Amino acid sequence: MHPGARMAEARIAVVGARGMVGAELRLVLLQRGHGEPLAFANASDCDGAEFSVAFLAVSAEAALALAPRLLAQGVRVVDCSSAFRERADVPLVVSEVNARDLTAASSARLVASPNCSATMLVLALSPLQAAFGIEHVSVATYQAVSGAGRAAVEALEAETRAQVDGMQPNASAFPQPCAFNVFPHESAIDEQSLCNEEEQKLVAESRRILGMPELPIDATCARVPVRRAHCQAVVVTLSSRASLEQVRAALQRAQGVSLHPDAGPDAASARNATARDELLISRIRWAQSDLDKPEQDRRRVALWLACDQLRKGAALNAVQLAEAAGWI
Repeated sequence: MHPGARMAEARIAVVGARGMVGAELRLVLLQRGHGEPLAFANASDCDGAEFSVAFLAVSAEAALALAPRLLAQGVRVVDCSSAFRERADVPLVVSEVNARDLTAASSARLVASPNCSATMLVLALSPLQAAFGIEHVSVATYQAVSGAGRAAVEALEAETRAQVDGMQPNASAFPQPCAFNVFPHESAIDEQSLCNEEEQKLVAESRRILGMPELPIDATCARVPVRRAHCQAVVVTLSSRASLEQVRAALQRAQGVSLHPDAGPDAASARNATARDELLISRIRWAQSDLDKPEQDRRRVALWLACDQLRKGAALNAVQLAEAAGWI
C-alpha cells in the first residue's frame, strides 16, 4: 500500500470520470491504495454528494463554475484543467519539482495540476537547473491525440482504417486528418505573438513551476498520429560548465526520471512511456552547434523525452499533489 493511504481517510470524488483523464485518475487512486472514488460524469452530477477531496477532470469552463461551489462546502480541490493555473493564489505544482509551494501555501484548499507538456518538460529541466543553472530552452513537442480526448483517439482509429482501406479519411477531431499525418497543434493562435495556446501554456507554466519568470523558452507544439504519450526534443543552455557524465548523473538522481538507451527497443518512445509513472529520457548529448567548440566550452545539451501525458502528465501528478498536501 502506498504511504498516502495511511493518512486520515478522505472521501474522494472524481468529476469527469468518463473522460480519459478521469478514468486514469480512478485507476491511479486504486493503484496507490486510496480505494474506489465516487465517480461523477459531469459537474452537475455531484450536487448533494458528500466528499472531502475532489479531482476535477473537466473543462476549464466547468471547473471555473464548480470549484468555488466545492470550496464553499469545505471540499479540497485538485484541478486538472487550465482554469486556475495562472492565478497567483493557486499553487501550480509538479510533485517532484516544487512541492514546496504546497507547504508555503498550507492554507490553500485549491491546487492546480499543470499542462501535461509543461509537466514533462520541468521534470527534465529541474535537476539541470539545480545542478548547473539554465539560461535558455528550446523545445518541440510531438503530442498524442489522446490529449484532445476520447473522440480524438476514435478519430485516429477510424481514419487509419479508412486510409489502409484506400479511402481518403475525413477530418473530425482536428482541422486535418490525424492518421498518417503531423500538423501544428490545433489550439488557437495568438494574433500578436503568432504562438498557439499550447505553446503559450508550455512556456508560462514551465516558468512558474521552475520559479524563473523570465527564462527564455522557444516552443513549437505539434500533433502526431499516436494514441498515447507525448515526446519532446529539447535543447537546454546551461549556466555553468558541465560534462555529459555530470548531466547524466544529475538526471539519474532526479525523482520521476528514468534514463534509457539512445537507440534500440528500450529507447524513450511513446510506446515505451505508456502506462509508466516516470519521464523517460534518451539521447543525452551536446547540441550539434556546440560540437565545434572545445569540450570545456560546451553548454548546450540536447535531450529526447517521452512521457505518458494521461498518467504522469495529468492523473498521477494530481493524486501526488493531494498526497503531498496531506489531503488523502
